[in-house]
Amino acid sequence: MRTSEDILNDMLADMPNTYAKSIGFPVYDLLNSVAIESEKLYIRADEIEAKLDIENLSGDELTRRVFDLTGIVRRPAVKAIGEVTVTGTATIQPGALFSTVNNILFEATAVTIIKGTGKVPIQAVEAGAEGNVGTGSIIKIPVSIPGITAVTNEEPTRNGYREENDEELKARFYAELQKPIVSGNEAHYERWALEVAGVGRAKAFGLAFGDNTVEVCIIGNDGLPASPELVAAVQQYIDPGSQGKGEGQAPAGAYCTVTAATEKKLNIDGTLVLLEGYELAAVVEAIKTNIKAILQEKAFNVDYISYALIANTIFDTPGVIDYSNLTINGDVANIPVGSREVATLGAVNLIE
Repeated sequence: MRTSEDILNDMLADMPNTYAKSIGFPVYDLLNSVAIESEKLYIRADEIEAKLDIENLSGDELTRRVFDLTGIVRRPAVKAIGEVTVTGTATIQPGALFSTVNNILFEATAVTIIKGTGKVPIQAVEAGAEGNVGTGSIIKIPVSIPGITAVTNEEPTRNGYREENDEELKARFYAELQKPIVSGNEAHYERWALEVAGVGRAKAFGLAFGDNTVEVCIIGNDGLPASPELVAAVQQYIDPGSQGKGEGQAPAGAYCTVTAATEKKLNIDGTLVLLEGYELAAVVEAIKTNIKAILQEKAFNVDYISYALIANTIFDTPGVIDYSNLTINGDVANIPVGSREVATLGAVNLIE
């Protein structure tokens, strides 16, 4: 970038020597002021030029630019859904609030008459994966409901997905530019699936069930098999009811069936040697977090999970000096992953 000093020197050089150009003379002072303001313009021009490269954009700027160039829309977050069991006698109205101990709010989605106990359909107030809470987590009623004395959820809530992040949006942008998208080819079905909020990755299989059929297998953006609700949403978007009527994105005569990937759990056993001062439980939790991140990155992108990758992830976790007797699903080998499978972390039994 050109500095104000560079600009000033060039302007002084262009000025005839018949003018006094030393510091303190009017010509110098005037040109110096122009040079200072010109430097600001150069800085702004560099910023604008940088924004021509998608890699330099983020957030709303990236969202707008990708949409302007391709029509691709950033996928929004999805609200978790589920049911709570309430105790008492009352009519629960839509919008009635329930929450977890740490104040994750849920609202009733339908009028429900309760006499003694009953189940109330709910959805998270805020969209995102935070709404996926475990069994027995929803136990508070923030705004009292006359006649209701207790609440709990007997099953985990589900189908909460985060907003598509910048890297995922960029990946879809580049795929749009690089993949040959034509009417009804496999890449087109994958693109349609990825347009639905919550979908992480998709694979299309032509002629999966015979002539004029396509299977689209999906995972959520959490790297796990898609929930039934997400599968249903993608099915509705591409080919409602898998009837081939052309009522969705798929052309008439093409029968599309949307499926969820099958979960392939990786069970890890082994012995750790830890640095002094590190607690086993804390180190194991860190290992789990790191392996989950690796598996999410690899989900639906590889046909095996490398034994060495898992071993290195464990070894690189702070606090680990060494390991021994490390097995994955009882073996010391790479773990094959089928085309319709997604590897997830199962039981972790690491001891000292």
